[in-house]
Amino acid sequence: MTSATAAPGTRAPSAPAAGGNALAGTRTLIRFALRRDRIRLPVWILALFLSTLMTANSFRTLYSDPQDRANAVRSVDSPAGLAMSGPRHYLTDDGFGSILSHQMIGFTAVLVGLMSVLVITRHTRAEEETGRAELVRSTVVGRHAHLAAALSVAVLANLALALLLAVGLAGLGMEGVDTAGSLVYGFAHAAAGLVFAAVAAVTVQFTAHTRGASGMALAVIGVAYVLRAAGDSGTNDTLSWLSPIGWVQRSYPYVDDRWWPLLLSLLFAVACAAAGFRLSTRRDVGAGLRPQKPGSPTASAALTTPVGFALRLHRGMLAGFGTGLFLMGAMYGSILGDAEDMLAGIDEIEEALERIGGASVAESFASMVMVVLTVVAAVYVVMAALRPRSEETAGRAEPLLATGLSRSRWVGGHLAVAMGGGTVVLLLAGLGFGVAGAASTGDAGLVPDLTGAALAYAPALWVTVGAAAVLFGWFPRASQAAWIVPVYAFVVGYLGQILQFPDWMNNLSPFGHIPRLPAADMDWTPLLLLTLVAAALLWLGLTGFGRRDLETK
Repeated sequence: MTSATAAPGTRAPSAPAAGGNALAGTRTLIRFALRRDRIRLPVWILALFLSTLMTANSFRTLYSDPQDRANAVRSVDSPAGLAMSGPRHYLTDDGFGSILSHQMIGFTAVLVGLMSVLVITRHTRAEEETGRAELVRSTVVGRHAHLAAALSVAVLANLALALLLAVGLAGLGMEGVDTAGSLVYGFAHAAAGLVFAAVAAVTVQFTAHTRGASGMALAVIGVAYVLRAAGDSGTNDTLSWLSPIGWVQRSYPYVDDRWWPLLLSLLFAVACAAAGFRLSTRRDVGAGLRPQKPGSPTASAALTTPVGFALRLHRGMLAGFGTGLFLMGAMYGSILGDAEDMLAGIDEIEEALERIGGASVAESFASMVMVVLTVVAAVYVVMAALRPRSEETAGRAEPLLATGLSRSRWVGGHLAVAMGGGTVVLLLAGLGFGVAGAASTGDAGLVPDLTGAALAYAPALWVTVGAAAVLFGWFPRASQAAWIVPVYAFVVGYLGQILQFPDWMNNLSPFGHIPRLPAADMDWTPLLLLTLVAAALLWLGLTGFGRRDLETK
């Protein structure tokens, strides 16, 4: 009997595995998962690896002599600076390795956690939501095989990243970047990834929906980052010890090279994974432990419209990104008053700020930070714009389009929410940045200035939505290529300012044409042109979707 025919309140057993083995078929599922992720995982791993190596290698120029490194250490020795980077103990050493660990681990641990969460949800909850898991479990596959395979793939991905980081950093031949410290640095990232993979193994048991499971796991990552930041910024680091990110940072690569915090992370990961396996026995296939709330017997008027229905589907992600970007903007705004002291003596960053312009260092720094906030907002709009693709492949689009709902109205609802939601999260990011910046500098005028500066990037976000729409409409299997837009925008818009990339590279990004407010003067022409480009891309994408067949996996 499958879960589809089980009596209410009972657990549907899977087909008997050979010898009653709950892990039967795990090896086959691992191979299958690796094949499905043969492009996705290498891209994640190489992006994290190459960005770390690029950052480390740039330190040769940024901090070319001991005085530059001493200035860099001094620049973050404040509560706001430590909240953005990591514990003060790193500042006892001004070597390249210590600076790299201090500035990078807290940030990249979040990205590694994101990669790990997506691996788990993709190969567990998404398989159940689409009905594939039930078909697979009707064969000789054990109860725990799917979760065990997903965790195994996450372990392999994190170990591959750890080894690449260790070998790559040790091979740079930089002062203070030795082999022992590189091993700790690499495996610190693996430890963070395994912790959040195990957390996802628990969250996928609670909800019947992939996005809900991912959202809960990502919320844990956000809480871990906030706890780490709060603990590192104060005199008492107790809060940091409540965060898995705080644990891996306290391995202190290139300073103390401590392994025991990584063992603590491993023990926590094992405990969470065991809890995930245990909880999976208490629910049906395709169901979650959290009971479904009974809905209203009649739909509201909003749900009968394409935009209202799309907004209902997107509301959780929109709320999460809006809250996260408001807090992220507030964190950056809290250090705006100390920007001039923090950046003094770092020649390359000072040169980058001079090229941006502005009446003050705070304005120029705010213009640079605005790129980071808008790139995070671009991550939201890409996820929202690609939601129709997941609805299509899961088979949920076909029943809707079999009614009187046209293709253009269905996709248009999702794209409208992506564009409108992106504008809202930009507004919240700029508002948080402005309020905290005004508090740290005493300049109340920063609230409207920074809010307006954030909103100026809205046309670039709309172009990003348009690019995703074209890929979805004409080349649906290449839809994931839409992620190139925010990644490229970050590389050339933020790192390119410091590493002095040529201007033509920045011009290839829609974000590169936005006036660098509040440092630069407002220019409406590029905003108008980008809006027209976005409209053309949206029309092209809708046209392509109207001419192709639906694809259902």
